[in-house]
Amino acid sequence: MSLEKKIQELGLELPPPAAPVGSYLSAVRTGNLIYTSGQIPVKDGKPMFTGKVPSQVTLEQAQSAARQCVLNALATIKSMVGLESIARVVRINVFVNSAVGFTDQAKVANGASDLLVAIFGDAGKHTRCAIGAAELPLNVPVEVDLIVEVKQ
Repeated sequence: MSLEKKIQELGLELPPPAAPVGSYLSAVRTGNLIYTSGQIPVKDGKPMFTGKVPSQVTLEQAQSAARQCVLNALATIKSMVGLESIARVVRINVFVNSAVGFTDQAKVANGASDLLVAIFGDAGKHTRCAIGAAELPLNVPVEVDLIVEVKQ
């Protein structure tokens, strides 16, 4: 089964890839690795949620936002090489717009990690960092970047 069909089976869809809004690239390929820029949870042209976790955005909403970040990153990779070129997910970094005292960044990151495993199986298992941030662009609750290995 293709990865796009797997995504559809999960009830999800890839959006069009987002264009950079500054002096950077959406993703860079070096050798057989692709590094995406940080992706925020934009859906249909606007942030899904805004605010700090958990005071303004619930843990469940933040996990959903992390999943959308992954879909946005995969859309960028698809535009570069196609999803079927992905050999494995190597690493993700998850930044959480955290309220003072919030220490469950890893639970937010699970939203992204679990989706990658659901899509890619064992090839979706990866290393990661889950980091609390004081602020994120557009006051979104989460930002995610991916590093993937592509087939040569």
